Amino acid sequence: MKKSEHILIKKSSEGDVDAFEELIKDYEKRAYNIAYRLLKNSEDAMDVVQEAFIKIYKSIREFKFKSSFSTWVYRIVVNTSIDFMRSKKVVYSLNEVIKSERGDINIEIADYENTPEIELEKKLTKELVKKSIDKLDDIHRTVIILRDIQGFSYNEISEILGCSLGTVKSRISRGRIALREIILKEMEHKDIKLSQKE
Repeated sequence: MKKSEHILIKKSSEGDVDAFEELIKDYEKRAYNIAYRLLKNSEDAMDVVQEAFIKIYKSIREFKFKSSFSTWVYRIVVNTSIDFMRSKKVVYSLNEVIKSERGDINIEIADYENTPEIELEKKLTKELVKKSIDKLDDIHRTVIILRDIQGFSYNEISEILGCSLGTVKSRISRGRIALREIILKEMEHKDIKLSQKE
C-alpha cells in the first residue's frame, strides 16, 4: 500500500470527506465495471457503486490493514451487487437467441485477417459469450466475471468473496464447465432455428 493511500485512509476514518473522495477515485472505474458486468444495467451499476462507496465511507474505521484496501473495496462492491440482484430477483431466460443474418457462429476463428466477416464473427462470438455468462447462476457468474473478465487472481477473489482458495478454484472450474454447456446449447439451438428456416 502506498504511503499516501495509508494517510488518506486514516484521514477518511476521521471523517475527512475530501480525503475519502481522493482515496476512492482510483477505484471508481473498476468498481463500476464489476457492478455493470454483474447487473447488466448502467443505472443500476451506478446506484450500486454509490451505495457501496457510502458503505465503505461509513465503515472505513473498521478497515484494519490486514488485506489490501482495493480487495476490501471490491468485496463491498461485489456484495452490494449480489444483494441488489437478490432484492430484484432477476430471472434469466434460457430461450434467448442471438439473431443475425450471418447464420452459424463459429467460436474457432481460423483466419486472423480483419475482414468485415471476421470482425462480425468476433463481435457475435463476444455477444454469445456475454449472453451465456448472464445465464450462469449468481455464484458462478460472479467468479467468472472476477477471474476471466476483470482479471483478479485466485487469491484476490478468495479475499473479495471471503471464501477459501479451494472454494474459489472449484467455483471457477464449475462455472467454466456450466458456461461451456450454455454456449454449446445456444449454438445447437441456433443451428435448429437456422435449419428450420432453410
